[in-house]
Amino acid sequence: MNSLQQQISQLIEQVGHSVVGQSHVIRALVIGLLTNSHVLLEGLPGTAKTRSVKALAEALNASFGRIQFTPDLLPSDVTGTEMYQERDGAHQLRFQPGPIFNSIVLADEVNRAPAKVQAALLEAMAEGTVTVGDKSHRLPELFMVLATQNPIEQEGTYPLPEAQLDRFLLKLMVDYPSPTMELAILQLNASGEQLGAAPVTLSQTTLQGARSEVLAVTMQSRLEHYLVELVCATRPGSGLCPALEPLIAVGASPRATLGLARSARARAWLAGRDYVLPEDIQLQAYPVLRHRLIPSYQALADNLDNDILIAQLLDQVPCP
Repeated sequence: MNSLQQQISQLIEQVGHSVVGQSHVIRALVIGLLTNSHVLLEGLPGTAKTRSVKALAEALNASFGRIQFTPDLLPSDVTGTEMYQERDGAHQLRFQPGPIFNSIVLADEVNRAPAKVQAALLEAMAEGTVTVGDKSHRLPELFMVLATQNPIEQEGTYPLPEAQLDRFLLKLMVDYPSPTMELAILQLNASGEQLGAAPVTLSQTTLQGARSEVLAVTMQSRLEHYLVELVCATRPGSGLCPALEPLIAVGASPRATLGLARSARARAWLAGRDYVLPEDIQLQAYPVLRHRLIPSYQALADNLDNDILIAQLLDQVPCP
């Protein structure tokens, strides 16, 4: 393990001091950081989604902005607005940046906001810019949206548009901690011990170096073909996985192929390897694909969720 990997491992360890029992969430957030991508976290209230995001920002010592999404939220509440002011006798408009102009942005309960707010967030995620009036404003070089959402079965929630879902590299399912971990949380709070993460000095140069090493991780040609076949097999009419075709109405886009390759490389790099194994692709298939598949009516009638469909995909597409 080289020095860059040691620093990232230290970051994971520090965030783990703040979030007990959600180690898979922490590692996935770091994979998003290493791949310069955005991450969506879904789970019931009280499962440390918000805490995980705040702990990462605190550990990085990066600028942090939180946006609480509500049905009455306006796009300007996210992006900022132009304010009229008088200076030295001259009247002018001055842009007042919104909370989106931070390195780590927590979009809390993102599926409670109206469509116009979602459109403003989509531009920031896709282009790294915010347009207000006739001017575009660049976002910080380190810019990462970590969004949380409650299950759509809950009151006041709306499904996110497919175009916006596709901009998230990963979708994480945040479940309740195990009884052992919950007991540890209870005992720490009862003793008055504070769960906190000491800031880790991770410079832009260090982060860029880590990202460059992730991109340099080797993936054999046979694994590239396997990865492409996995994604293409989710698309109806591909003929690559006949048993799965009646169960998927809309499959994953080419962006999923690129995202799966990037996240598999990041997972291999975090494991101290400079090459990808089949298990890296298979394990990352769940968070990369689960929000990009639209199940058919038959799948919904049979109570087959996307994770079950992905498991069938991995079982039926032969691994080299």
